[in-house]
Amino acid sequence: MTKIVAIVEGDGGVEAVRVLIRRIGAEVSPLVPPEILRPIRVRRQKVVKEGELERYVALAAARAGDGGRIVILLDANGDCPAELAPIILQRARAVSPDRRVEVVLAKSEYEAWFLAAIESIAGTRGIHPDASAPVDPEAIRGAKEWLRMRGPYRPTADQAALTARFDMVLARERSPTFDKMWRATAALLR
Repeated sequence: MTKIVAIVEGDGGVEAVRVLIRRIGAEVSPLVPPEILRPIRVRRQKVVKEGELERYVALAAARAGDGGRIVILLDANGDCPAELAPIILQRARAVSPDRRVEVVLAKSEYEAWFLAAIESIAGTRGIHPDASAPVDPEAIRGAKEWLRMRGPYRPTADQAALTARFDMVLARERSPTFDKMWRATAALLR
């Protein structure tokens, strides 16, 4: 069984990433589900800081044990994922060159993946039943607000629940960074 430790930045991401990896794992490796260990939560400002990322990768490697894998999932927050992710990946692999490490930056934020497949979650958790995806869901700043839920979006309550329901095929078609998350998770499971 493959052990995976995620490094995430938000409180909502701790449970949501476990749900997401489990869902992707059920599709790409249904006979051998991964063991998804408790994610490591860290503020984005700390994880991109020199020395801090390395400390968290070392912690994730120790937690995962021999043969364990690491995924780092952050929001791009205005940075270009194609530029920042390779830098983070290089630093992470320097700390733990003997194991598989993947880095994914959601553009602009994790919730943009929900926008990409919003029709599949419309009518749930207070999202308007007639909601439709914007032309470029990853260009939306403030995706949490764009979800236009009846009440406020609560990452610790809503992120994992929406992750369990959104259409991942549709999200892959409309969101390049979600497609990257899919491919990175599939690579960790191989």
